[in-house]
Amino acid sequence: MLEADFKYIIDTFFAIFSMTLIIFMVPGFAMLEAGLVRTKNVSSVLTINVMIYAVASLAFLLIGYKFAFGSWDNDSMSKWAAFLFQMAFVGKTINIMSGGVSERVKIIPLAIFAVVMGSLIYPFVVNISWGADMLSGGMFDINMYDLAGSTVIHSTGGWALLAAILIMGPRKGRYVDGKIRVIPASNIPLVVLGAFLLWIGWFGFNGGSVGSISSVESANAVAKTIMNTNTAGLAGAIIAGIIMYARYKLFDITMILNGALGGLVAITAGPDLYDMYTPILIGIIGGALVVFAIPVFDKLKLDDPVGALSVHLVNGIWGTLAVGIFVDSISFMDQLKGVFVVAVFAFVSSYIVLYLINKLVRFRAQDDAQVEGMDVNECGVEAYPEFKRAI
Repeated sequence: MLEADFKYIIDTFFAIFSMTLIIFMVPGFAMLEAGLVRTKNVSSVLTINVMIYAVASLAFLLIGYKFAFGSWDNDSMSKWAAFLFQMAFVGKTINIMSGGVSERVKIIPLAIFAVVMGSLIYPFVVNISWGADMLSGGMFDINMYDLAGSTVIHSTGGWALLAAILIMGPRKGRYVDGKIRVIPASNIPLVVLGAFLLWIGWFGFNGGSVGSISSVESANAVAKTIMNTNTAGLAGAIIAGIIMYARYKLFDITMILNGALGGLVAITAGPDLYDMYTPILIGIIGGALVVFAIPVFDKLKLDDPVGALSVHLVNGIWGTLAVGIFVDSISFMDQLKGVFVVAVFAFVSSYIVLYLINKLVRFRAQDDAQVEGMDVNECGVEAYPEFKRAI
């Protein structure tokens, strides 16, 4: 067998294996969200996550992939494997959004938005960052380094979520007489399972983004990337636990897990570039940002049941800027420009699309439907029919 053929086969397999790990993030988001919402809304959350994967992936297959990359051609691996790896990413932008609007969002308008995100909005962001760069030379010409998508994926999803929350408003009963009503998670074991499925998926997310494993150099780069990814998650979890105990003398497992996810989001922009110690600092800052950002968004009455704005939007920004701070060869101003351009495009385009869809099919369920539960009104199948539904 020729060496070139061997590398082609190994890298094809690596892309498919990485894609498979990333797809584990679909049940990861689903379990995390199902555990954090009330029992009367679990079937709806699970249905939304399945539909997002199906609808966004098909839209990317038919329209988005070629829009993003300009061509299906690939010389280093099977073009089908290259597509599958990129397809695994697209639904994550809307998974980020779905958790933040859960317990009051209707399925059909969100599925319509998933089509637009998968075929146009997300592919455009990919085009100007990783892809065909069809607008080089203009204001959208960015030279941002973002290995696996702190900004391209996580911030894009976060900006879309912010637009959706502004249009939809909070859940019924979340803010009463100027006070925040605490709505506890329904199933902590599911939250833990979902968070760790996401954590495992991140190894394919970031490791696979190195692009090759068929040489000693690339194999070392993949291993280093995965190690640094894991390190940032560990640091984020630890600092979130420390802060929560220092403030409340309690260990909140949901906040600890969100701290870990914040560290993972933050490291995603440059895990291949750092030494083995820098990810600790990046993860610490990322985990701390989650703990402090969640109450800030609540004070602003931006109702986000799963903390997605704090985890994905805030840390997507932090992680991208961190590359410019800690890596001498990367320009901080290039990173800042990339964050700004994606922010403006993702938020404005998402807001316009969401606003227009909302005029046709309202995103927000009626108050009485929210009280009864989205499972009954949207799915007709309750996740826990033997339980009394809480209001």
